[in-house]
Amino acid sequence: MLKLQVITGSTRAGRNADPVLNWLLPAAKAHGAFDVELLDLRDWPLPMFQETPATVGDPAAPTYSDPLVKKWNAKIREADAYLLVTPEYNHSLPGVLKNAIDSVFMSFAFRHKAVALAGYSVGAAGGVRALEHLNQIMIETEASPVRTQILIPTVMNAFDANGQPVNPITSASLPIVLDDLAWLGNALKVARGQGEQPPPSLRLRMALAKK
Repeated sequence: MLKLQVITGSTRAGRNADPVLNWLLPAAKAHGAFDVELLDLRDWPLPMFQETPATVGDPAAPTYSDPLVKKWNAKIREADAYLLVTPEYNHSLPGVLKNAIDSVFMSFAFRHKAVALAGYSVGAAGGVRALEHLNQIMIETEASPVRTQILIPTVMNAFDANGQPVNPITSASLPIVLDDLAWLGNALKVARGQGEQPPPSLRLRMALAKK
């Protein structure tokens, strides 16, 4: 079974993330491929990113600039796959989510793991512009995004009295995303078990140091 971390990118009061999570989390748990853990960034008040190799310390026993940052890196490393749930703020993702991703520094904890994205907005776009940006960010972390994304437009009216999506596309997307996340997550878990090259940024630094 894959360890799946669902990370929610909104922390503000009255957030629209809660009805989305109330629908997503039971479905992910019922899928059968995942051991699901919710990482609510309200519970992780990370400082603004300020890490350097000096603050990380010994990579084998990192200290980081703050104990919570160290704990966050260790927590992210536990997972085999991720489902990131984000609103769209000004055509992008919230700063608190970007900061949480940036804080996974020098541990490369997202590397070679599957990630799926779910976005929502109060408008008609369903968070697609935030997810386009988030997709680029996660590729840079060397995570592997699945192709299908969950888009929830007009989120305040997106769920019925039973908490289910009123848009059939939203309902149909979720099992596809979970199936693909499970397949890719398992494939990458096997590949990681067979060994990995060091991160390319480190290999490049080592190559330049030899010249």
